Amino acid sequence: MDPGSRTCGGILLLAFLALFGRQVATENDKDFKLCGSWIHGNYSRNLIIDLKTGCENIVISANDGSLSIRGKITAQCSRSEAWALDPSPGPTHFCVFWEPLLDMLIMEVNNTNTTLCDSHGVQTSCCTDLSSGAQKKSQHHGIVNASIHGDIVTSEAIAEYEFKGDVIDCKKQFCDKAVQESRGANMIEDAVMRSKTVGSVDLPCARSAVVEMNEGFAGYNVTLPVPHSAPANTVPLVHLPACLKPARSKAAKVVCTYFKSSTLFQGSAKVLDEVVGISVENEIITDLPEPVRIKFHHSDILANQTAKCVSWDTKKDKDLKWRMEGCKTVHISSKETECCCNHLTYFAILVQVNPTRKVHHLQALTFITAVGCAVSIVSCAVLFVSLCRKRRAKDQSSLVHRGLVVALFLLCLLFVLTGTIANLDQHEVCQSVGALLHYALLSTLCWMAVEVLHTFWMIHMVFSPSPKTWIWYLLGFGLPGLPVVILASMGNVYGERMVMPSDDVSKPYRMCWMTESHAALLAHFIINVGLLAAVVSSGCIMLFLVVRKIHNRDEWRRNRVAFLSIWGLSCLFGTTWMLIFFEQLSETVVFFFCIINSLQGFFLMLRFYALERMRKPGFGTDGSSTGSTRQHMLQAQEKS
Repeated sequence: MDPGSRTCGGILLLAFLALFGRQVATENDKDFKLCGSWIHGNYSRNLIIDLKTGCENIVISANDGSLSIRGKITAQCSRSEAWALDPSPGPTHFCVFWEPLLDMLIMEVNNTNTTLCDSHGVQTSCCTDLSSGAQKKSQHHGIVNASIHGDIVTSEAIAEYEFKGDVIDCKKQFCDKAVQESRGANMIEDAVMRSKTVGSVDLPCARSAVVEMNEGFAGYNVTLPVPHSAPANTVPLVHLPACLKPARSKAAKVVCTYFKSSTLFQGSAKVLDEVVGISVENEIITDLPEPVRIKFHHSDILANQTAKCVSWDTKKDKDLKWRMEGCKTVHISSKETECCCNHLTYFAILVQVNPTRKVHHLQALTFITAVGCAVSIVSCAVLFVSLCRKRRAKDQSSLVHRGLVVALFLLCLLFVLTGTIANLDQHEVCQSVGALLHYALLSTLCWMAVEVLHTFWMIHMVFSPSPKTWIWYLLGFGLPGLPVVILASMGNVYGERMVMPSDDVSKPYRMCWMTESHAALLAHFIINVGLLAAVVSSGCIMLFLVVRKIHNRDEWRRNRVAFLSIWGLSCLFGTTWMLIFFEQLSETVVFFFCIINSLQGFFLMLRFYALERMRKPGFGTDGSSTGSTRQHMLQAQEKS
C-alpha cells in the first residue's frame, strides 16, 4: 500500500470515529483503554500528569521528551506532577485505562503499571461515554499505532488525542451491562472488591457488605444491606466462620453480595429471587472445616414443594448450573431455610415441585418396619446360634444360610438405627451409615442370589462338585463392597435423605441413605433396582423348578410341609421382595411389603424350628432351611 492511500484510509477511519465515536466507546465504557507506541527523542523522557475533578475531557499527548495526560474526568481525584521515565531505547509502548465506576485511572508504560488515580469507592455519577474529539498530527514524534479497545485508529504519528466525556448514572449503566453478561455477577463482585471499600456498597442490581478479616478473626455475622423496598426481616443473614480467613494472610477482605432479583442467574432451574454471593479477595475457598451459614427468608413452601440449597460454582461450570453438592439444607420453618456450605460462590434456594413421591401413612409404615426389623434382629441372632450349634454346622448348606442370616441381621440393625443417626446432624457419620446400609442391602440381595445358585447346584448338578464355600462368601460379602467403595469415593452419594409424608411436609422422616444427587439416583436404579430385579426373577424361576420337581412326592401333599416349603424358599430366594414393583397398585401392597420383608428373619427362624419339630428320624439330620427340602424331597440326589 502506498503512503497516499494509507493516509486517506487513516483520515476516513478518523472521520468514522468522530461520527460514531460515542457508540464505539460505550461498547465497553466500564474500562476505557487507549494504547499506542510513543516515538520520542534519545534524551531524557518525562511523564506529566495534570488531572482535576469534573467532566469535560481527557487529553493524551506526546512530543520528543514528554508523555502527558491532562483533563477533567475524575470524580474525586486531583493530581498534578511529573516524573522521569526509564531511558529505554526505541519506541515506548503505553496504555491508559480509565474505569469511571471506581474513579480509577491507570497508566501502563513498558508493561509496568502505575496508578494515577486510585479508587475512592463506587461512584454514582461519573464521567464516561468518552467520544473522540480533535487530534493533532505530528511530523516526527508522537503516538503511533494507536488503538481504542484493541481497534487500530491509525498508524500515523499523532501528537494529541482528545476524548470528551458526559456525566451519567454509572451505577445504573454498570448494572444494565452486567445483566446482559453471562457472568454479570462476577463483574459486580470484582468491582466491589476493587473499590477498596469496607462496609456497605449499594448498586441498583445488588447490595454488598465488605468485611475485613484481620488477625484474630473469630467469625462474624453479616447483616446484608437492606433494599429500600424490602423489610429488614426478609434479608438473608450470613455467618462467616473463623476458618474463612486464610492463615497465610494477615488481612483479607470478604465480600457478601445480596442479589434481590435472580435476573443475573437465568437458567433452566428456577430459584427463589434472593441469591447471595460470597468471595474472599484473591482466594478460592473450598472444603471449609466449619461451614458458612446463609439463612434465607422466603414465602411459604407449599406441601407439594421441597426447598433445597444450591450453589453455582463458576470455577467448575462455565455456564449457569445449580448444584446441591457442598451444601446442607436445614429447614427451620416453612418460611426460613438455612444453607450450610463448605465453599464460597453463589447460593440460592431451589424449589422443586414434588421431587420425591409423598408417602401416605408414613408414620404407621415407619413404626411397622421398625418393630418388624427389631423382631428380625432377635430372630436372626437366635437362628445364627442354632445353625452354629447343629451337629452338621460345617455342612455347606448351613454355612450358606449363616451368610444370609448375618447379612439380614446387619440390614435390619442399620435400618433401625439410621433414623436416629440422621437426627444427630453428624454429616460424616451419616455418610458412613448410609454407605453401610447400602452395603447391607446389596449383601442381603447377593446372599439371596447365592441361595438360588446353591439350590440349583443341588438339584440340577448333583454329580458335579459344589463350589468351595469361600466362593459363596466372596459373592455374598465381597462383591457388594466394590460398588459401595466406588460410590463413596465419588462423594455426595451417601448422606441424609428425607422421605416426605403426604399429610405434613414440614415433618419428614430423616434417614442416612443415598442422597438425591444425580449420581446417587443413577446408581440406585442401575445397582439396587437392577440387582433386585435379577434376584427376584431368578428366585421365582428357581422356586418354580423346585416345586415342579417335587410336587408329586407323598410328603409334598401334606399341606403343612407344602406351605412351609414354599414360604421358606420364598424368603430364601427373595421373591417376597417383588411386591416393591407393585406398590403403585394399592397402599395395601406397601403395608404387605413392609410387614413381610421386615419380618423376613423371623419367618426364616419360624420355618427352621417348625420343620425341625416335624422332622422324623427317617428324614435325615440336616436342619438347615433348605435341608428339609432336600431331606423330604431330594433324598435321591443327596445320597448320590
